[in-house]
Amino acid sequence: MSKSKFVFDKLSKLLEQGLISYRDLSEEILNILKSKRDEIVFKMKLASKEEIDVLKKRVENLEKEIKKKKIKKKSK
Repeated sequence: MSKSKFVFDKLSKLLEQGLISYRDLSEEILNILKSKRDEIVFKMKLASKEEIDVLKKRVENLEKEIKKKKIKKKSK
């Protein structure tokens, strides 16, 4: 009985170490993929949602100014 318990203990330790190394490996792979994604986004020079909202507001303001200028030209 003691020999089988010894074998089971060794096997359980191996499995435990395997699971821990698998988790570490999977976390490392995810970190690598996230960093690659960030690099690609940076290279593409994509803007964040906040920046896009600010740019939309600027465009709307410029369109309003253009309409006002057109109305002033027509009235003259």
